[in-house]
Amino acid sequence: MQLIIDIGNTNIVFGINQEGTWKNVWRIRKDKQKTADEYEVIFRSLFESVKVCQSSIMKVVLSSVVPSLNDDFKELIDRFLGLQVLLVGPDMYSRLPIKILNPYQIGTDLVANATAAYTKFEKPCMVVDFGTALTFLTLSGTGEILGVAIAPGLGTAVRSLAGDTAQLPYVQLAKPPSVLGRNTVHAIQSGVVIGYSGLVDRMIEQTELELQEKLHVVATGGLSGIFAGLVSRITHIEENLTLDGLKIIGDLF
Repeated sequence: MQLIIDIGNTNIVFGINQEGTWKNVWRIRKDKQKTADEYEVIFRSLFESVKVCQSSIMKVVLSSVVPSLNDDFKELIDRFLGLQVLLVGPDMYSRLPIKILNPYQIGTDLVANATAAYTKFEKPCMVVDFGTALTFLTLSGTGEILGVAIAPGLGTAVRSLAGDTAQLPYVQLAKPPSVLGRNTVHAIQSGVVIGYSGLVDRMIEQTELELQEKLHVVATGGLSGIFAGLVSRITHIEENLTLDGLKIIGDLF
């Protein structure tokens, strides 16, 4: 078994993979104030809840866009599992099946997305990641990362509304019953969810226009499921795409 960890700006997503199958995947809130001891309590509790034996974990792969947490997680894994962490970084990229023009200017989560998408589909592809940031990563049919576009994520937009206005609350994001919001919750859901659907459509359209070819569009990230049926060009929703990519990278080392 392998433990694959993706530390993002909002959540920490980690899963146990056995022979190519995700046995368990968890998503917890990132908290830079937590110590390695506190994260260890969480990991132990989750492992015990699904009866996973620590000694069955043979490899740990870590991607992080929060460098301040890297040492805490190395300490946690050493103490909890007695293993060294394989920390994904630019020094590995030359051995990947994809081509990266600026290895020190791209997040390891995006590299993992690109690795998984190219391995799965081997065709011109766009990965739309609905995370803290909404990212659009475009790959050529030969696995070259052609470019990335970044916009504020949906959760970021909702938190900004709630934090910067006196009467708008923080709401859970979901597909609204109508574009015509008849209460505050539905009004925010309409503006953010349906509005962002148009943003995604436009980014796909403009990218294809510039490249003069159709793209295979894959959505990932915790909020990707909301857009099923709202963005017709999304071909696949792969919620664990980043973990898949990290697993593929880990298998090369």
